[in-house]
Amino acid sequence: MPAAHFFAQEPAAAGLDPAKVQALFDRAQREVAEGLLPSCQIAIARKGKIGAMRTFGRAVHGGVEKPATDQTLYVIFSCTKAIMASAAWLLIDEGKLDPARRVVDYIPEFGTNGKEVVTVEQLLIHTAGFPDAPYAQSDWLDRAKRLKCFTNWRLQWEPGSKYTYHPTSSFWVIAEIVERQSGIDFREFVRRRIARPLGLPDLRVGIPRDQSTRVADLVYVGEALKPEDYAKLGFPVPPETEVNETAILGFNLPSVREAGVPGGGAVTTAADMALFYQALLTGRAHDGTRIWSEEVLRDVMRVRTEGYVDPVFGQPPNRGLGVVIAGDDGKANLRGFGKTNSPTTFGHGGAGGQLAWGDPATGISIGYCTNGFDRNDIRQGRRGVALSSLAASCGAP
Repeated sequence: MPAAHFFAQEPAAAGLDPAKVQALFDRAQREVAEGLLPSCQIAIARKGKIGAMRTFGRAVHGGVEKPATDQTLYVIFSCTKAIMASAAWLLIDEGKLDPARRVVDYIPEFGTNGKEVVTVEQLLIHTAGFPDAPYAQSDWLDRAKRLKCFTNWRLQWEPGSKYTYHPTSSFWVIAEIVERQSGIDFREFVRRRIARPLGLPDLRVGIPRDQSTRVADLVYVGEALKPEDYAKLGFPVPPETEVNETAILGFNLPSVREAGVPGGGAVTTAADMALFYQALLTGRAHDGTRIWSEEVLRDVMRVRTEGYVDPVFGQPPNRGLGVVIAGDDGKANLRGFGKTNSPTTFGHGGAGGQLAWGDPATGISIGYCTNGFDRNDIRQGRRGVALSSLAASCGAP
């Protein structure tokens, strides 16, 4: 939980409309009150401060069910990608990493089975060609097995030839590059170079086991849609990936939480996420210390996936280096944003409906977490669009 000085006394002090913020919170609470979601946590920030934060519902922490609070931690899944990408951005800033270079220039062991042509940029924009490469949760804490996976992994298609979302594989490679170029374990790098300078003690990729009882256990809720339901709604049936119920519920294990899978294993609060994006909007910590240069932030936020099509949604994926850009084509809601976000809004959502983004046009950022994994992914997606749309409109007149 961030220190008290990160919180405005009231929404208006952070340039937020109190009535609109209340409407946002009412929407967040709705499905908890209806009994669909066990708990959720939401925070909205502007002008470098949390304007307001709320936590609703109950959750199991360390085997005990109790009310969720603002201190409760949540697994944020693929929202983690923006955090790990921002670690890579620091190395780019320092001249220690070039996105245009091949991965084998940093990790020679990776160059097997045709993977020697994969570039760092392709890892970050999901065009690397090995989205389903296997790496068992039980092995995530074993670096030797990580490197063995790199050697064994095979391409599913030619790198750069198409876009397909890589749930975890490519970001394991990013984590290894961070370790080799910094000399620090990737989890500690995030703590030392990002979380601590930003004053965000609960922003973690990998949480120590002795703090695991603070994390809300994940539960599945709702009923899955059938193929005919998708057809009726005009949506394709989502492809099967490693993101399944067994894998998701594995994040209730302290060992999996400790591993901090770099593509989806960060554990934090909604407030820490909202403040992380406040820092990305300016490149600076709360005290004015520059963390990322303006030049690097401009470069990593530009869309690098022109000409590619997301096979699930049939539209351009609008990927920067590790983040998604809302865009001005009217499809931002299908990229994890709302209908009122500006085209320059950037962020990365997470499985189960986690939300995290910053909007340069308004200066608003948001973090939303839930431990209720809705099997109805259309309902889950609409919830995210509603929350983001409300949040993006919360600026005071």
